[in-house]
Amino acid sequence: QVQLVESGGGLVQAGGSLRLSCVASGTIFSGKPMGWFRRAPGKARELVATITSGGGTTYSNSVKGRFTISRDSAKNTIYLQMNSLKPEDTAVYYCNTYPLGASWGQGTQVTVSS
Repeated sequence: QVQLVESGGGLVQAGGSLRLSCVASGTIFSGKPMGWFRRAPGKARELVATITSGGGTTYSNSVKGRFTISRDSAKNTIYLQMNSLKPEDTAVYYCNTYPLGASWGQGTQVTVSS
């Protein structure tokens, strides 16, 4: 049973934008803080941004001012608007509850060319 489905990744030039989406099953999403994570080649998975059920947000220093996390509770969906993308943003992006509480989905690949 699929519980987390990420989409919206792709290939973009440096300076470009992408919007990622993550649809979660209701049992995962309901009332829980959610987060976006990423794993770059050869690196450990890292936390990128979080959002509470009330809309409070946090960001890693590496994306602050460029990325925006949001959620639509009616659709059990969270989003990550990524602007001013850099080659170092290249990674597979995942969503999950925060703290972690669900099995990882497939993720969505983001590749930023210089």
